[in-house]
Amino acid sequence: MTTPEPAAVSSTAPGLTAGAAQNMPRPRFGSGLIFAIASYMLWGFLPVYFLLLQPTGAFEIVAYRILFSLLFCAALLTATRGWSRLFALMRQPRILLTMGIAGVFIYINWQVFVLAVTSNRVVEGALGYFINPVFTVLLGVVLLHERLRPAQWVAVGISAVAIVVIAVGYGSFPWIAVLLAISFGLYGFIKKRVGGQVDAISGLTLETAWLTPVAIVQLLAVSSISGLTLTQHGVGHIVLMVLVGVATGVPLLLFAAAAARLPLFAIGLTQYLTPVLQFIFGVVFLGEAMSTTRWIGFVLVWVALIVLAVDLVRAARGRRASRALA
Repeated sequence: MTTPEPAAVSSTAPGLTAGAAQNMPRPRFGSGLIFAIASYMLWGFLPVYFLLLQPTGAFEIVAYRILFSLLFCAALLTATRGWSRLFALMRQPRILLTMGIAGVFIYINWQVFVLAVTSNRVVEGALGYFINPVFTVLLGVVLLHERLRPAQWVAVGISAVAIVVIAVGYGSFPWIAVLLAISFGLYGFIKKRVGGQVDAISGLTLETAWLTPVAIVQLLAVSSISGLTLTQHGVGHIVLMVLVGVATGVPLLLFAAAAARLPLFAIGLTQYLTPVLQFIFGVVFLGEAMSTTRWIGFVLVWVALIVLAVDLVRAARGRRASRALA
């Protein structure tokens, strides 16, 4: 999930000028905000869905996510007469390769997250999405050579301390949280870069098509090791497993549509819905342990996010004031 905007990008998407962002049509912004909120809320409830798929393991679930998402996209392309758009994109090697790279990052995100859910580590997964905004700020520094405002550096520093504190509390490095933050941060960055060139359905189709060989290999491996569970637990289980493609595709399509319509700061402010819902689910409904050290680490992360949000609002107000005086 992308985050409050990096410094030099301001409220613009990577590759857009400041003027282009300022002239963004209001209806486009409004629809983008609706898409963003809907996608993040659906992602927030995904742990519930994956737990309903038990006793199916994480690698089998992700393989079916890929295959059934591809079938879902094929149905959407047929319904919307979008095959010509897809074939046009497939004739552009740069777009095709970019979607392949996006597919790698979303695969890592899917696999790590489902492993977290099925191993009762939903809270650590939520932590990954809480620290994602800070990682996206760092992406601006590393990939776009941006200069951060002082408040953004403060947020980065607080988050680094929080990760250390949480690592001490766990007794090990929180690799689930860090991998989720990195994988989805890079995925969001790529989707933002191509948002104006690749429509949501075609983009997801290309990503899942790239991942189909991986899914097949995973199913073959699971079949040889422990056996596949798709048909072993009744019709209800089969229906839920097939619908994992819809549960996966719909929020991703909404996110892609939002990323193409919103500046980074707006995506960043709405993205907190997902980890908040996941955190509540992990602590309240799954009863995951929250030691004092763990609480301190999470509080530090939330403080960092508050610093980012306040800085974001102040910067946005400053830009509006500058435009009013221009």
